[in-house]
Amino acid sequence: MGSYEGSNSGQIIVNVDEIPSGFCGAAYLTDDAAGLPGTVTRFEATNEERSFSLNAAVFPIDPNTATPSSWDAIRTLYASDVRFPAFAEIHGQWTETSLTLSWKTDIGTYGHCVLFRPSEVGVSQIAAERMNWLDFKKYIAECAEKKLLFRGQREPWSLRTSFHRHGRADLSRFLDEDIPLLQRNLSARTRHVFDLTVPDQNGAFLNLAQHHGYPTPLLDWTYSPYVAAFFAYRGLSNHAAAKTLEVDCVRIYVFDQSKWRANLPQIQRLLIPTPHFSIMEFMAIDNDRMIPQQAASSVTNVENIEAYICSKESTGTKYLSAVDLPKRDRREVVRELQYMGVTAGSLFPGLDGACEDLKERRFET
Repeated sequence: MGSYEGSNSGQIIVNVDEIPSGFCGAAYLTDDAAGLPGTVTRFEATNEERSFSLNAAVFPIDPNTATPSSWDAIRTLYASDVRFPAFAEIHGQWTETSLTLSWKTDIGTYGHCVLFRPSEVGVSQIAAERMNWLDFKKYIAECAEKKLLFRGQREPWSLRTSFHRHGRADLSRFLDEDIPLLQRNLSARTRHVFDLTVPDQNGAFLNLAQHHGYPTPLLDWTYSPYVAAFFAYRGLSNHAAAKTLEVDCVRIYVFDQSKWRANLPQIQRLLIPTPHFSIMEFMAIDNDRMIPQQAASSVTNVENIEAYICSKESTGTKYLSAVDLPKRDRREVVRELQYMGVTAGSLFPGLDGACEDLKERRFET
């Protein structure tokens, strides 16, 4: 992400995926002038050379739907003297850390930019509050009325979707290639045939794929701090937990989604020209895990979610915080969660959940 200059100036986002022949992606430009449409173009180039040149079609972004359109379809929304290009000649150079672009369109407009690759998203930079299990229960009792969202993680990694963790960035490619492939394969295994033109069903379909391990631009949350604690300690054995140091902790993120929803627009679409992070509650179609997990999902086109959320905070307005619980406390926490009914058997209805639950109870690993 960065800014561009030339005959116009504004903000630019370039999402790039590596493919066997090189790389492909999409560029989204938002002009500083309010009376001009946003722009999107797709590109593909080989990685044999560090420089490239190509001619690419250019499309305006419909201001009502935030999706690519044709100039003829939205021309009447703008002043009569506004013109929009059909093609752009693009030149670029790239290194491991930067991308330099310049372009000129068929109507004579031009621009250039230097963009720097985001640093790797690693350990969270949030200063978490360290608590024991008893203090954590007191803490969540005090904030029960705030309708917070929680996310449990075995390590204090920064928030990042599985889509971005797997090295992907081009959401238009995800929608054009991954989603049709998923629908063809999953439709043979679900009772419901999803109509992806219906937003609620499209979201439910993405959530189903996410819950069964396919990388998506969704991030899982729960309204239950106890479900979050289950996922934080899940995958860590009692034997391994007993060997950890006193400073070793699991992480539970706490997100004030009510305040976030009130202050920022919530957008269900993936392809929009500006960064967004939106909270959604999808229908539980063919997904028997959503209800017991008290699940909610975030939808985003941002890789470093933590940094994006924190950039929207100000004095007196805080959205994201974190609590760290000692890994050594796993046995105590899991046993109490079992008394509450928060187990793999309840959260993952079916044979896999039942066997994981019984393994925990019978083998005490």
